[in-house]
Amino acid sequence: MTIHDLEPILREHPFFNGMSDEHVRILVGCAKNIRCNEGDFFCRFGKKADEFYIIRNGKVNIEIDIPQQGSMTIQTLEDGDIVGWSWLFPPYKWNFDARALQLTRAISLDADCLRNKCELDHDLGYELMKRFSAMMMERLQATRLQLLDFYAGPAGAKG
Repeated sequence: MTIHDLEPILREHPFFNGMSDEHVRILVGCAKNIRCNEGDFFCRFGKKADEFYIIRNGKVNIEIDIPQQGSMTIQTLEDGDIVGWSWLFPPYKWNFDARALQLTRAISLDADCLRNKCELDHDLGYELMKRFSAMMMERLQATRLQLLDFYAGPAGAKG
């Protein structure tokens, strides 16, 4: 698949819905296809956040490490979901691990490339920031609900 084949995929993805043709072409210039086998990591906590990913097919766990307990899954992402926003904020380090649960194909977008393009085209930067902000709010709300379920304890329990 050539880089030009990625243009219709990005254009049709709901995350980029309504983005100008010019901006989609810029994104394609920073994109490439990747694959991760089951158990492979897309990213590791504390490492450089130099990409974000659009899952084409597969499943990815977003995990955090809990001392003396091991990994805890915060969320499982699937086809069409986006992995990562740490590339947007200095110091550009991952705040979680992302592990493939099965063979997963994705589009990787290079962070340095995108940050440079956003510096040159602030409209592109604003479009991406709006989209990532909305996604972050959705994920934070989902995590909040998970925590409420987790700390609520068994149904009907009284303290």
